[in-house]
Amino acid sequence: MPRPALWCRLSAEIVNLRQARKRKARAEAEIVAAGNRVAFGRSKAEREAAEAAREKAVRHLDSHRREPSSGRDD
Repeated sequence: MPRPALWCRLSAEIVNLRQARKRKARAEAEIVAAGNRVAFGRSKAEREAAEAAREKAVRHLDSHRREPSSGRDD
């Protein structure tokens, strides 16, 4: 059985650099998008519920003060 030529054994996959750059940019953009979905991906109802819970906690703490607030931070 004859041996294949040297160039057949050393050939590699041809890569289009423009497509490789675009693929890399898309992957990086997806990472940024995933981070933004975590940071900003709440619905209006979720944001309003979180704000209402925060306000309720502030009112609850203020109502349990031992001394009335004097309007100054001492």
